[in-house]
Amino acid sequence: MPKARSAKRVRTPTVSRPWVASVAVVVSDVARAKRWYTEALGLELLTDGGHWITVGRRGRGGALHLCHPEDGSLEPGTSGILLLVDGDLSARCEELRAKGVDFTGPLTEHPWGWDATVRDPDGNELLLMSG
Repeated sequence: MPKARSAKRVRTPTVSRPWVASVAVVVSDVARAKRWYTEALGLELLTDGGHWITVGRRGRGGALHLCHPEDGSLEPGTSGILLLVDGDLSARCEELRAKGVDFTGPLTEHPWGWDATVRDPDGNELLLMSG
């Protein structure tokens, strides 16, 4: 019995799209920032190699690059960084307050959900939102 011929597969070109790998957060003291982001905020230390220090959650996407520019070219402030929090955001905020995390305002309800803004030791603001 002759072999069946398989249909010729046509390869369509794929479009390469970017994704967020890391976002730089300006810090004045890398050791202090590592402790705050991991111990107080609860992120994982993903990489720790010289200048390239990142925190985030394994298997959950992007990371924050704790960046200490030697020339002082960047200044801390409103970062636009959004961190999603699993579960009850109100309870998580209370846990963070107990660890000394500085909130810039109250937990706020919006038509799309709840959020709160925290400030790291260098003044960078991060938005926490229920995920």
